[in-house]
Amino acid sequence: MELSVHAQSEESDMPPVVGEFEPAPLPDPEQSFLMPDVPQSLVEETQLRERWFTLKPGLVLLADYTDFDQDNTSIGQVGKQQDQWEARAARAMFRGTVGTGYKVSYLLAAEYKGFETEPEDLWSLTDLSLAFPLAGPATKLTVGKTKETFGYEMVGDAANLPHSERVLSPFFVSRNVGLKFVQVIGDTQRMTASAGVFNDAWFSGDSLADNGTDVSTRLTGLLWDEREGKSFMHLGVAGRYVGADNDTLRYKGRPESNVADNYVDTGNLTADHAWHLGLEALWNEGPFSVLAEYNRAWVDSSASGDPSFSGYYLTASWVITGETRPYDRTVGYARRVMPKGHWGAPELVARFSHVDLDDGAVQGGSFDKTYLGINWWATRRWKFGIGWGHTWLDRFGTTGNTDSFLTRIQWVY
Repeated sequence: MELSVHAQSEESDMPPVVGEFEPAPLPDPEQSFLMPDVPQSLVEETQLRERWFTLKPGLVLLADYTDFDQDNTSIGQVGKQQDQWEARAARAMFRGTVGTGYKVSYLLAAEYKGFETEPEDLWSLTDLSLAFPLAGPATKLTVGKTKETFGYEMVGDAANLPHSERVLSPFFVSRNVGLKFVQVIGDTQRMTASAGVFNDAWFSGDSLADNGTDVSTRLTGLLWDEREGKSFMHLGVAGRYVGADNDTLRYKGRPESNVADNYVDTGNLTADHAWHLGLEALWNEGPFSVLAEYNRAWVDSSASGDPSFSGYYLTASWVITGETRPYDRTVGYARRVMPKGHWGAPELVARFSHVDLDDGAVQGGSFDKTYLGINWWATRRWKFGIGWGHTWLDRFGTTGNTDSFLTRIQWVY
């Protein structure tokens, strides 16, 4: 039997059909889209398919404009936040398989940094990994620079989420170097189990002993999946052991913004390690969905009184034209909306989030954030979004208020 490990399809792919591991082909739209886009025939021509080698290029472009309005207390807490454009992401990807019969998947992705004022390098390596099948496509071992197995917001890709930015960033890292196992459980693929060990000493320049080792695990399951994937309930639990780099840990985060300063920040904590717990749930009923996630950290730091920190969010979404965000059973999260009609698919989004880095002697601050926005999934690749958020920051004994307005343009190839 020919084995394939292309289980984790990327941003532009559809989830595999139940029982399969290769991404499903994009369905033909009911009609042409109002917004012009790359025809599927041209996409096929850019791919290489030989018996022993396949290559599929990809490109993700995200551009934002963020406007801030702060009261005087907020300015005193975090300084004046600058209204600005940002090339949020410009990532090139190359992925495919090598071999005949027994196929090994590869992924190479890099971010272009040339838009920055003083980039140290024009390109920054994002992913560099090989995935090996173990006894079949349901089990794989990934080795290299990759994502850890912790956090719904991070395991999935930002291009798929209903909200524009992640908020639980104090509790996970974007990428790490190591190895991870992913197991898709059962013939109907209703559960996934994953675990990994990571240490990026190779990139940081520190010794393996001085650079903290992370161990993470995640278990997901579908309580139900009915009406051909339009009605489902996903639950997940994750754990993470965080080794301290040079006996130091630091928790910091922005209020759902990639250009704001860190509104909450513990500073450097003398610590040996920390334990993280993650809980996640996604309910979907046709065009309606509710996504919730909770993270908690317990830090082993006797000098700081062994503090604990937490964060959570609740996101509600309604795709007005009736499309359902498709669920991918091979990785345990939902993909992005695939519009069907000529006018695309507008999606209304509401969110509440909370991050608390205050405990005992550690006063890193806490904030509450509300967000109201609309996404227009104009084609399978184009997305336009605009949203307003309000942040209440409690820090330094005061409460500051920030309004932010985010406009996004996204294209995924």
